Amino acid sequence: MRRYSIVAILLFGLFVPLANQSCTNLDEELFTELTSDNFPQTDDEFISALGAAYTSLYGLMNHNALFSAMEVSSDEAMIPQRGADWFDGGQWLRMHRHEMNPNEESILGGWNFCYNGISNCNRLVELFEGLVESGQVSASEAAGFIGELKTLRALFYYWLLDVYGNVPIVTSFSSADAQPATVLRGEVFNFIVSELEANVPNLTRERNGQTYARVNYYVGKAIEAKLYLNAEVYTGTAQWAKAAAAADEIINSGLYSLEGNYFDNFSTENAGSSENIFVVPYDQVFAQGFNLPQMTLHYGSQFTFDLQQQPWNGYCSLQEFYNAYEANDIRRDGPVSRGYGNFISGPQFESDGSSPVIDPSAEANDPDGAQLNFTPAINEHFPNCLRQAGVRMGKFEFAIGATPNLDNDFPIFRYADIMLVKAEAALRQGNTGDALALVNQVRARAGVADLGALTADDLLAERGREMFYEGWRRQDLIRFGKWTGTWDFKPASSPNTILMPIPANQLNANPNLTQNAGY
Repeated sequence: MRRYSIVAILLFGLFVPLANQSCTNLDEELFTELTSDNFPQTDDEFISALGAAYTSLYGLMNHNALFSAMEVSSDEAMIPQRGADWFDGGQWLRMHRHEMNPNEESILGGWNFCYNGISNCNRLVELFEGLVESGQVSASEAAGFIGELKTLRALFYYWLLDVYGNVPIVTSFSSADAQPATVLRGEVFNFIVSELEANVPNLTRERNGQTYARVNYYVGKAIEAKLYLNAEVYTGTAQWAKAAAAADEIINSGLYSLEGNYFDNFSTENAGSSENIFVVPYDQVFAQGFNLPQMTLHYGSQFTFDLQQQPWNGYCSLQEFYNAYEANDIRRDGPVSRGYGNFISGPQFESDGSSPVIDPSAEANDPDGAQLNFTPAINEHFPNCLRQAGVRMGKFEFAIGATPNLDNDFPIFRYADIMLVKAEAALRQGNTGDALALVNQVRARAGVADLGALTADDLLAERGREMFYEGWRRQDLIRFGKWTGTWDFKPASSPNTILMPIPANQLNANPNLTQNAGY
């Protein structure tokens, strides 16, 4: 079956209105232009139609949604209250301290993001299946497209499983129950497994420009690898061998490899990365939503990068996390030619490289003076965190003259992560030698010495350094038993916070939903 470029998907998506619907209104008409009567009839039109499902992913990197909730509740990111800035009703303080409640905007945003994506997939699956039933399209012709949509839908359910645990399963569109009931976490896990087993074999194993940013066989295997890696958390039964087997399919395919330069995976022009398995193909004009410069940079950073709009000065990392990197780890501060690494730290200059950026709002008691200086040390979480305090997220390149919407593609699944999944599965099964070899391959690229031995704590630390700000830290901390512990500005927390609460407005609208324990 022919496969076409993601460009066709994006262009189609521009003309398909997306509604911000929730689980309590799953029968809402989303795509009034797209019906069984006018549904595309050719391969290229079929693939363009898939864009309606893929455009759902653009909300992933928006502030105040799923990614924000996962990151700020971990030990790698925080949004401190900087005087009158960023209190936001206290939700980011609560999220970081694991004192979240069902009314948090980001928790509702994450829920809506996932169910909006699921509904989009359901709509298109139903239309494809209707074409098959009416004889307009052959079953064999539709199988790959339906498998692609159902595997993408499984990814949205995977996020729901991971973050909320006990959630409704809805697989229809026109006949969807407007008030679906909660399904227990173990059953959601089994549903995702069955969906992947049924559909991933129907996906193409090609990796080229036509399959870029689309769900192929190896994207399905990446979902499986992550699902089985966390199976003990989700179901109580570990499935390390299955996690390793899924990772091996990707590794042994020979289609993916570590980039020589770590930061090539996150550059503005990162579409050619040999490492990125599945990405959200952001574009500053046609596929907006990657708002990182606004979210993390200081107001004065506008002059460093000649940004078209002033940033908001919010997200930063934690001193303890920054210090977990060795001083010579290229991932921490980056090569001199780039000017920053996973973090932006130290005195800041304008885009000419020599004029200091002056912070006119620098507090009188700021020991770092008027020149903007991002320090790993953070004086306090609230209410008066210094406006320069905290190293900023620099992992993704900020192009000179960037808009608030980055052009960089965001990797959901990356080859280095799959290597570390295989390493962990091997370590958990007692195969320390293979695990150590894989971890040292990842470390070698970062310019740090090989580890002579490997413990679970070593592996968690390496995952943190390599996968910083890619959305995995929360589940890693849970899987390694560290989630309820203490870190900068966070006290010990209750085990119930392993799951986020079901949003309050969903519970109010749907009496068949059940709140997670402890909320």
